[in-house]
Amino acid sequence: MLTGKSLVAVAAFGALALGTAVPVAAATPKNTLVEAWTIDDMISLDPAEVYELSASEVLGNTYQRLVAYDLKDVSKIYGQIAQSWKVSADGKTISFTIRPGLKFASGDPITAADAVFSLQRAVKLDKSPAFILDQFGLTKANVDKMVVQTGPMSLDFHMDKAYAPSFVLYCLTSTVGMVVDKKLVMSHAKDGDLGYNWLKTHYAGSGPFEIRQWQPNQDVVLERNPNYSGKKPAMKMVIYRHVPEPSTQRLLLQKGDVDVARNLGADDIKTLKSDANVKFEKGTKGTIYYLGLNQKNKYLSNPKVDEALKYLVPYKSIADTIMGGLVKVHQTFEPDGMLGTLDKNPYDLNVAKAKELLKEAGYPDGFKVTMDVRNTQDITGMATAIQQTMAEAGIKVELIPGSGKQTLTKYRARNHDIYIGVWGPDYQDPNSNAQGFASNPDNADNSQNKTLAWRNAWAIPDLTKETDAALVQPDPAKRATMYEDLQQKVLDKSPYVIMFQQVEVMGIRKNVDGVIVGPSFDNNLVSGVVKH
Repeated sequence: MLTGKSLVAVAAFGALALGTAVPVAAATPKNTLVEAWTIDDMISLDPAEVYELSASEVLGNTYQRLVAYDLKDVSKIYGQIAQSWKVSADGKTISFTIRPGLKFASGDPITAADAVFSLQRAVKLDKSPAFILDQFGLTKANVDKMVVQTGPMSLDFHMDKAYAPSFVLYCLTSTVGMVVDKKLVMSHAKDGDLGYNWLKTHYAGSGPFEIRQWQPNQDVVLERNPNYSGKKPAMKMVIYRHVPEPSTQRLLLQKGDVDVARNLGADDIKTLKSDANVKFEKGTKGTIYYLGLNQKNKYLSNPKVDEALKYLVPYKSIADTIMGGLVKVHQTFEPDGMLGTLDKNPYDLNVAKAKELLKEAGYPDGFKVTMDVRNTQDITGMATAIQQTMAEAGIKVELIPGSGKQTLTKYRARNHDIYIGVWGPDYQDPNSNAQGFASNPDNADNSQNKTLAWRNAWAIPDLTKETDAALVQPDPAKRATMYEDLQQKVLDKSPYVIMFQQVEVMGIRKNVDGVIVGPSFDNNLVSGVVKH
């Protein structure tokens, strides 16, 4: 755990960590942003390991990557630590030049050696996000020859074949592509661990803030980085407090004890709309809500049945009422804002149409199935509404509640009938979702490629080939067209009922400006925050 210097502001908000009552409202300091958020998923601060939502956001405000994308137009990739890059004639190498004059928070200069070390290190440590780099043919055995320094401020990133350049660059914008301070990290290395045991709870980046303290299930404290190369943040400090209850977050926000509430429910948002001291910031995220229909089930393997189910979801009422604006209707597998997104939502609740399709399928009286439901408020609310409308067409759905681990484990074993779940891209490239929804190289039970299509036992050799082809198409316009075609085919005929895209809503005190709700979980940014 980081020990750092004494932090008076942290102590002032100590009671909030446990959600305990605070007798007198204490306005947050003018130079400090305090957020109430559920951060119990954090297990590490190491960019080579982080794969959780809250930790990814923390790193997004404290580290930099070789390249990043414009949050207002994700099709635009720009250099962050890299000044420029060039793709080789054979498409198998990208050569990067590092921007001169950059420093880490430690004061160490950023060079090509740091970028090379960071990428090699992620592959060698082989933690959860390493697959993002491994898919280019990088392994522990060959990474020293695949990612190489070619000069003090230059490096080559070699690949096993020519991938679409945009695909490679988007992968490098993920958290696993963040650049760490080699000198600092290696000064804490022990027994060949590449500094892993130290960086798991410490910081070695170059972003607008540095991580000063992390107390698991209590708080994360960021402090302004004096060596940051960009515009210096107005906030000296940012404090994320672990407050698991949405209603407690709402009360703290209303009292002024926190500046931002992150996990508000639909009822909390409704209540806060009448509070003159609170406003909202919204952002469409990449998360997709869908139903997975197991093709091993004799009813669900009928295409007419699958189509009927798409007419038995009360899309609008769930989005507007049950979820209170926290989702929007979205029926294709690529989220809005992604390259090649298909903007089509052809299905509405239509019980009569569904009955016609069920009759054509040979089930005029419906049938019985089960639905595995994670026992969270949002998923349970959706599932109950869907259960009711499916019953109107004669389909009797038994809801089987369970924890996220229980329901997901059953889904991954292909032992479900219907699974209601969420899916978000691992990186801002359409392949991340296409590979999940439209690729199944091996439909055998013992397959090593357990995509979403595999989980639902959907054998699709032709779509798999099309997905692979889109991955190596170098022309962005042609590539976008290929993904549009894939989405249309999945929309027309697939074992998915894709329903919604997440809309993240933050409650914010009226005197706070500049909080950015980005398209992905690692780019909700606070470096531009000011208080009035």
